Amino acid sequence: MEILKWLATQSSLVFLFVAVALGYFAGKLKIGNFVLGGIAGTLIMGVILGQVGVTIDSAVKDIFFALFIYAVGYQGGPQFFRALSLKSLNQLLSAAVMCLLGLFTVLAFAWGFGLDRGTAAGLAAGGLTQSAIIGTAGETIQKLSVSADLKQVMETNIAVGYAVCYIFGSIGPIIMVTWFFPTVMRWDIRKEALKLAEKMSGGAAELEPGQFNAARRIDTRFFQLNAGSDWLGKSAQDLDNSIDDAALEAVLRSGSEIHLDDAKAFQEGDVIALTGLVSALDSQAAQLGVETEAPDGYRLVLENRHLVLTNPDFAGNRLKGIHDHTKSNALRDVFVTGVNRMGRDLPLLPDLEIHKGDELQLTGSPRDLNKVQKSLGYPISSAAVTDFIFFGMGMTLGLLLGLIEFKIGGVPVSVGSGGGCLLSGLLFGWLRSTHPRYAALPTGAVNFLRDFGLAVFVGVVGISAGPQVLTTLQQQGMSIFLFGIGVTLIPQFIGFFFSYYVLRIQNPIEALACVAGGRSANPAFAALLGKAQNATPVVTFTVTYAVANVLLTLWGPLIVGLVSTNPAQ
Repeated sequence: MEILKWLATQSSLVFLFVAVALGYFAGKLKIGNFVLGGIAGTLIMGVILGQVGVTIDSAVKDIFFALFIYAVGYQGGPQFFRALSLKSLNQLLSAAVMCLLGLFTVLAFAWGFGLDRGTAAGLAAGGLTQSAIIGTAGETIQKLSVSADLKQVMETNIAVGYAVCYIFGSIGPIIMVTWFFPTVMRWDIRKEALKLAEKMSGGAAELEPGQFNAARRIDTRFFQLNAGSDWLGKSAQDLDNSIDDAALEAVLRSGSEIHLDDAKAFQEGDVIALTGLVSALDSQAAQLGVETEAPDGYRLVLENRHLVLTNPDFAGNRLKGIHDHTKSNALRDVFVTGVNRMGRDLPLLPDLEIHKGDELQLTGSPRDLNKVQKSLGYPISSAAVTDFIFFGMGMTLGLLLGLIEFKIGGVPVSVGSGGGCLLSGLLFGWLRSTHPRYAALPTGAVNFLRDFGLAVFVGVVGISAGPQVLTTLQQQGMSIFLFGIGVTLIPQFIGFFFSYYVLRIQNPIEALACVAGGRSANPAFAALLGKAQNATPVVTFTVTYAVANVLLTLWGPLIVGLVSTNPAQ
């Protein structure tokens, strides 16, 4: 113990990184479907290590929380503003109602049972599983006109409330989404997911796990034109224009490749390379000639390219309409092989609606992809680097917004640097989706800022609160746990039936995804995906999740302002 105390005075940051490492190790341990998660694990490990009496400069906590919350806003910006459209109005309202119910439930317990500001904020952070509330509420507490000791007690109570309520806060939505609501409504999640997939695919049945649709698989084949081929004497352009769902990639004559523009008239013995759907290639095989192997040493280079969709002419189209629309723009020779929204892969089904800011994976020749790139959006380069000019501007704007104050019941309240950076991140994330030459923040970088920023923040919170946690737990541990159960379950119960009967969100998969997204409940969403066994819940979840992330984060200052009770000293 003496060695640990000596180390705490010499290099307190050692304890922070040990808390992160041990926390993420503990967070990976599974009990059934429940996983604690790295953030909650880091907080708990920080509390344990904090018993030594470690002191870490609060500026470390503040800067990493600002980085985390900016990354959250940046990543969710495109989808958040998309959710404000009339097309997503019912899902937007569903998420907003769920978040408001969470706020009202927390306030009801706080006012009814005399909870202090810190405990109420911790109850919200854990019961609603929104870690960002710890930071936004903590910043507001620091601006209160009370003693430093009282502020420290309230911040400790936030950490205690979060730690006590978080476990059921994570388990509760899993139970509600995968068992309670389906049982009450008599839904079979897998069957309903198959029905939704069938609807989105235009009537084709969804495949079982392990199966794949060979008719939609992309392949490249070589054909040698025979003497009786219908294509002899015709041009490469004629062939390319006539075959749907396939692209002419190359023409080889006497073993050498000739430029497609020079292939004005096919000759007997020419070898052509076609890339496309297997079904299209099979249907054309008899007319093209004999399928053959590529000449020895010949290489045909195709590319998978990722683009951010920015062209408003394509945004809002169904996936099946993208191909039809691109025909008129000479962009028909590429294939959509992936769609990603807010870091989540969407189902490649014909009726999937494409949104501005979505990442599209396209497969084709570099020549054809260059054409697509000009018409659809902006390429995501694997070598992309952070635009530090806009990153610095974004963080500066967020910190300045955090200085704006207003009063609730005579108490000065502001969104703080956390809320300010969240709003700034939303703005710059949206800017990136509409003008992708600016404000670049690569996916790997934004994920690192989000995950590591939050891990460091909660680690410092746990370490700082460590010495007082045990005393606080003894005083109110069981009661706050029961309050947390109420905060977790009540908003989901009311919100689900409000969305179903009032907002008319009655497709089972969409209704359940609204519950998971409106609660910002990633574990419940993962469990729902496991039950559905396909990606159909992702579309609705991304809309409601983006809205909930913003609103729940802003509840921190509101709770501190609306709850007037301070802890007894």
